[in-house]
Amino acid sequence: MAAGTGNHRRGKTAFFLAACGCAGAAPHWLDPSRSLIPAFTLAVLLGGYGLRTLLRRVDPALVGSNDDGTLASTPLDGQSCPTVDVVVAARDEEAVVTRLVERLSALRYPDRRLTLCVVDDGSEDHTPERLSELQSRFPSLKVIRRPRNAGGGKSGALNAALKQTQGEWLLILDADAQLAEDQLERLIPFATAGDWSAVQMRKAVTNPDTNWLTRVQAMEMAFDAQLQQGRLCGGGVAELRGNGELLRRDLLEACGGFNEDTVTDDLDLSFRLLLENARVGILWDPPVQEEAVESVPALWKQRQRWAEGGLQRFLDYWPGLFCRRLTLAQRRDLACFFLLQYALPVVSWADLLTSALSRTAPLYWPLSIVAFSVSGVAYWRGCRRPSEGPELPPPDLFNLLLGIAYLSHWFVVIPWVTLRMALLPKRLVWAKTSHRGQEETLQV
Repeated sequence: MAAGTGNHRRGKTAFFLAACGCAGAAPHWLDPSRSLIPAFTLAVLLGGYGLRTLLRRVDPALVGSNDDGTLASTPLDGQSCPTVDVVVAARDEEAVVTRLVERLSALRYPDRRLTLCVVDDGSEDHTPERLSELQSRFPSLKVIRRPRNAGGGKSGALNAALKQTQGEWLLILDADAQLAEDQLERLIPFATAGDWSAVQMRKAVTNPDTNWLTRVQAMEMAFDAQLQQGRLCGGGVAELRGNGELLRRDLLEACGGFNEDTVTDDLDLSFRLLLENARVGILWDPPVQEEAVESVPALWKQRQRWAEGGLQRFLDYWPGLFCRRLTLAQRRDLACFFLLQYALPVVSWADLLTSALSRTAPLYWPLSIVAFSVSGVAYWRGCRRPSEGPELPPPDLFNLLLGIAYLSHWFVVIPWVTLRMALLPKRLVWAKTSHRGQEETLQV
């Protein structure tokens, strides 16, 4: 499946924006006795989908655990186990790169079956010097150096590593990733026993106690993994999240590698794998640990990139998403997810603007209430589960309300990014998240 190029992106985004605008305004033209029917209908349909997804019993066979929650896996068998390349694209990561390499070098895996590869993508800080020092300490470390203007963003750096490695599996990590020593001993058997084409590990936050923002991001990661497992168990779609994704090389190459025309390589690759009928699994434990952003400006920058890449993949691949190549359950899952994640925030703004202009009451509040309520269920379910890694915040009333309020940022980010994509030319920039590299005790 060829990677999406973003052709006609502005036109397609403008059409999406206009469609959401009409959907938000149209109920105001109906007779007042019927004006709430569209919102209530969508609330029942999408709310029912969300609750079924979140309350569905997770099939142990799909998530790699036994009924008692312990990991179901087959022990690695020496030279018969697959070769693995751990790949990290690093740009200006002097704060974390030493810790990263030290901990990756401590991973337990059969001799000569594991390669560590770091791509220095034109770093302008002390990352190159740190990597040179680390190569003298760890001869097995492979460093690939690219000029800063080589192009392709993070995807370009990963493609450079793809060309210079040979492992049967690639484990893609961010520079702030932290893994337990037995991570591969548990991850690889899960991937091979389940016949997965790719596996995304649950992401856990190493700094949940820094402030309220890092706390709700820790809850959000559990929310996301819980939702993804529910979607998968219902015959829906599971997606990659960049950090902590394990990929089968043959399928990755069949998909054309990483798309250098997107700002979110993981979300784009998720759809290309889906259209190749490749299976993506979600592993709850052990998680990959990473830093959460600690300020609102950093969150705003990060979420704009996520929103842009997330919407662009739907614009790029929408013809394939409606074809018979996907099952009915997958198409239904994608449609509901798209409506809740991308359409609802834009429709809500159109509803509010129409309400202000026509001096009538907003009409989409039933759907918004249901969406936020379902999110509260996701927080509650995810944070109550037994989990390794940093302790998850308790899903008490205060944290649930804080988490629900936090999710309202998507109602600002999505419409803003949609408007920007419709009006401005595409600009591909690796807007990486900065990492502080504070010392954390790895929790398992």
